[in-house]
Amino acid sequence: MTRRDDYSSPTGYQGKTETACEIAAAFEDSWLELYQHVNPDALPGARDLYAPVAYVQTPVTAKPKSTSKAILNFYGAPTKNLDLPDLVHQVAASLNDHGTKALLLDDITRLRMHRADDQDALDLIRAFMSMHVTLILIGVDIPGSGLLREGRHDARTGQWVLPPSRHAKVHGLEATQTERRFDLVELDHFRYDTPPQITAWVQHLAGLEDQLRLMNAPPGMLTDGHMPEYLFERTHGVVGLLERLVEDGCQEAIDTGTECLTEPLLEGIALNLSSEPGRDPNAGEIPDVPATQAAATARQAAKRPAPRRRGRNTVFDDQGPAAEAGA
Repeated sequence: MTRRDDYSSPTGYQGKTETACEIAAAFEDSWLELYQHVNPDALPGARDLYAPVAYVQTPVTAKPKSTSKAILNFYGAPTKNLDLPDLVHQVAASLNDHGTKALLLDDITRLRMHRADDQDALDLIRAFMSMHVTLILIGVDIPGSGLLREGRHDARTGQWVLPPSRHAKVHGLEATQTERRFDLVELDHFRYDTPPQITAWVQHLAGLEDQLRLMNAPPGMLTDGHMPEYLFERTHGVVGLLERLVEDGCQEAIDTGTECLTEPLLEGIALNLSSEPGRDPNAGEIPDVPATQAAATARQAAKRPAPRRRGRNTVFDDQGPAAEAGA
């Protein structure tokens, strides 16, 4: 049975896509070397079309036609003037002709199960499972998204078991009656509560530091002193936010000539993900960004009520002739 994998995290920027793509790239290299970079099932005149791994991003508004076109666009296959059954058969033909063994569908949690079009797109994706290709779905909070709503968790194997599609056929494509099994791989952010968690965070910072090429960077620039704790406070252990902060910090260090990352320099950098292209905030792909210490202090000061001025004692005030006349 073809294996299926789900990569999930509670929020975006956890490194799901990078992790899955790194694994897929290693698999593709091994597979190509195994067959000397030649598709053993290639058609005559089509050896240059070998693609053991295909990566596709789920459309923001996913429908069966748009999902099929997104897959065909990876191969550069024609999609113009094709109806849905033709698109589905073209997808099956492209996967087979290019020798694709793994199909990565990123941002799969853009599908919303309360929409009929999205339910049809999910049925179509489940039908792809009968194409003898490993399906890898990548998304934010897959267990809570409803994509596994009809499935059940097998405690013995640790896998999610899904029943067949609701239809015997999905747009003319045979849907196998065998239950499909998914391995759910959850990626969470780093923690900073116990010594092993702190060690893992510092080791990650050390690996990141080894990749930096700042002229005045001292040893332990990201791992010594208060810096690990500061970086965790700024990013809450989210890998993508850490990379963004360090990248923007390096750009600032180069522009100013300091050529070193310090807390004062990073404190002047505000992370803003509101205009991230290609990300859907409604699908949880953009996490909450922790504020800098200066911004947090200013926000707390703004919320604090202003102190009341003490009133002046008027007991001994002279009210004047007008007050006496009125009395």
